[in-house]
Amino acid sequence: MAVYTEVTDDALVSFLADYDIGTAVAFRGIAEGVENSNYTLRTTGGDYILTLYEKRVDPVDLPWFLGLMTHLAKAGINCPLPVPARDGQALRMLAGKHAAMTTFLPGVWPRRVRPAHCAPLGAALAGLHLAAADYTPVRLNALGPTSWGQLLAGSLPGADAVSPGLGVELQTAHDRILAAWPTGLPVGHIHADLFQDNVFFLGDTLSGIIDFFFACTDIVAYDLAICLNAWCFETDFSFNVTKARAMLAAYDAVRPLSAAERAALPVLCQGSALRFALTRLFDWINTPSGAMVTRKDPMEYVRKLRFHLNARDEHAYGL
Repeated sequence: MAVYTEVTDDALVSFLADYDIGTAVAFRGIAEGVENSNYTLRTTGGDYILTLYEKRVDPVDLPWFLGLMTHLAKAGINCPLPVPARDGQALRMLAGKHAAMTTFLPGVWPRRVRPAHCAPLGAALAGLHLAAADYTPVRLNALGPTSWGQLLAGSLPGADAVSPGLGVELQTAHDRILAAWPTGLPVGHIHADLFQDNVFFLGDTLSGIIDFFFACTDIVAYDLAICLNAWCFETDFSFNVTKARAMLAAYDAVRPLSAAERAALPVLCQGSALRFALTRLFDWINTPSGAMVTRKDPMEYVRKLRFHLNARDEHAYGL
């Protein structure tokens, strides 16, 4: 989440005129994240999130995202429900950008991850994968393995300024991971961006999953690898196997992992770490000046990548 596009008072009033949700009471930009322009909106009818889609989101894909969210919400997954205007359409234009509103979910995201957070996350992720299975439209992963070479090429000129030798290190890792990338694993719809700030809790109860705008159709266990990277490392970049074990056991209790999925965890985690290292590095180098956005350090994921490259098998993750 971030703010790249400002919405004027007059533009907001005109936008809300198409809805039956009342008039604006409060409207504030959300600076966290790096992809879309997001605002919290309170009206006389309730609380909402307003998103203007930027950067990597292809407008052609927006009906797929909004349809998936609607499908999951109706299946009982705690995720935002797109809010249609009077004409029945949730996708609209605002300030020259495609935009949509969704319902607001209560809760706070965990600033400090504990094992008590990881088990509910694992169970919720498995439930999401099962609930998404009968959503028939398909969206290929625009940031999957076939995209990493282009991201790397666009980042190499500035890589060594971030850390000496980083360009060669990432190129070597990229080639090794692609050579080992698994085939034949179960494929389905995945969230693909389930970081801490996309998961809300009320106490130790998971109250919601948000931000589905990287969701896609890909290897299902890759979603677990993304979560292991996002939730199971400590601030010193040591891997917390207790957190990983809690997450994986809870996931497996809802959607059992196959032997092949378990065996593929190291390379899936390597790929996940490389993907986020590359997108963060690209953004670190190319984020426009003046954008109300918090850039994220690519070296965090480089350090995680190093751990996974040294993992011998799935036992490194508590299996």
